[in-house]
Amino acid sequence: MAYRIELAVSAKKTLDKLPQDIRRRIAAAIDNLSQTPRPPGTIKLTGAVALYRIRVGSYRIVYRIQDERLLVLVVKIAHRREVYR
Repeated sequence: MAYRIELAVSAKKTLDKLPQDIRRRIAAAIDNLSQTPRPPGTIKLTGAVALYRIRVGSYRIVYRIQDERLLVLVVKIAHRREVYR
């Protein structure tokens, strides 16, 4: 049962601006979310409803899981020093 992956417009723009090697690693991590939306190392963010975070090097991927619709919505992709601002 695979989840569908969607990227918010801002996340897509950020991903497009990253260097190719980092973009490739982040894209692979996002693709893996379709099979395992809560991989080991996933952290549920406090203070936010159903937001999760995974690390990819110095970057963070913040996303929302909608189990009833089998959907993973990537909300934000940012460097670790900027992701929570």
